[in-house]
Amino acid sequence: MLPYQDDFLLSIKTNNYSPETIYNYERDLEVFRHFLARDLGISFSEITKRTIELYKAYLISRDRKTPKGVEKKSVPRLSAGSINRMLSSLRRYLKYMIDMDYDAPIAPEAIKLTKMPRPHSRVAEFEALVRLIESPADFEKKREIVLRNRAMLETLFSTGMRISELVSLNRDQIDKTGRIFIRGKGRKERFVYLTDRAKGHIRNYLTMRSDDKPALFIPYSGRNMHKTDARISPNYLQMKIKQYRMSLGINVPTSAHSLRHGFATYLAEQGANPAAIQILLGHESLHTPTRYVHASDKYAERTHRQFHPLKK
Repeated sequence: MLPYQDDFLLSIKTNNYSPETIYNYERDLEVFRHFLARDLGISFSEITKRTIELYKAYLISRDRKTPKGVEKKSVPRLSAGSINRMLSSLRRYLKYMIDMDYDAPIAPEAIKLTKMPRPHSRVAEFEALVRLIESPADFEKKREIVLRNRAMLETLFSTGMRISELVSLNRDQIDKTGRIFIRGKGRKERFVYLTDRAKGHIRNYLTMRSDDKPALFIPYSGRNMHKTDARISPNYLQMKIKQYRMSLGINVPTSAHSLRHGFATYLAEQGANPAAIQILLGHESLHTPTRYVHASDKYAERTHRQFHPLKK
C-alpha cells in the first residue's frame, strides 16, 4: 500500500464521508499504486512532477490496467471527469501527508487537473419531460408499479433531488406540507419541496401499499424485495427512464439527472433567482446554478431580444 494509506482512509471515514466516497478514494489510490509499481517500477518517495504527467497519460490510455491491477486487451476510455476525480484523490492524499507532517515527495498543488470539455447543455423540451413523467401508465401493466414509478418521476422533477437522494428517502421524511429534509452529497443538509401534484401521486402510491417498510420507494420483484430495508435501486430507475424515453421517441438523451437539470433550467426560465436554485439543488457555489440559467436556449433568446443594442 502507499505510505499511511489506511490512516488516510480512516481520516476520511471519521470526517463522516459516505461509504461510496471512501471506496472511491481507496480504489483511486490503488490505481496509482499499481501504476508506480508495475508501469514505472518506482516507489512513492521517488515520484516527481513528471511522474504525474506520465500518470495522466496512463489514465487517458486504453492500455491501462483495471483498479485491481489486472491487464485487459482494452478498457473503456475514462472521461475527463473520472480522470480529475482520480487526480483529486491523489491530491487529497498528499495534502493529508503534509497536514500530518509526513514526508510528501511533491506538493498537492503540483497535480493539475485536466481541462474539462464544456458541451452545450441539453435538456428535453418541457412538454417532452411531462410526457416522460406521465408515461408509466402507458407502459406498465401492474398498478403498483405504475403508481410507484409515476410517484418517483414526479418527485424527481418536483424537487430537483439526485437519484441517490430519491432512493434513500423514507416515508417519515415528508411532512404534511410536502417539505422533505434530506442529507445530500458530502453530507450537506437541505430542504426540498414537493408540488401539490407530486404530493398527490405519492399519496396515491402510499394508499395502495399495505406494508410497514420505512423506505418510500420499494421493489416488487428481486431477491431482496421481502427485506424490511428493501429499496428501489438507482439502476432500475435509470433503466425505466431510458425505456420510457425511447418508447416516446424523445431524441434528447434523458436520465434521472436530466430531470434534475430540467428542474433547474425551467425554474430559471420562469425567472427564479439563481441563489434560490442553488439552495434547492444543494450546491455550495452559485456558479453551477448560474450555468443552468444560461443553459436555457429560450432564456438566451429572451436575453438577446431584450438587450441587443440594435433590437429595434
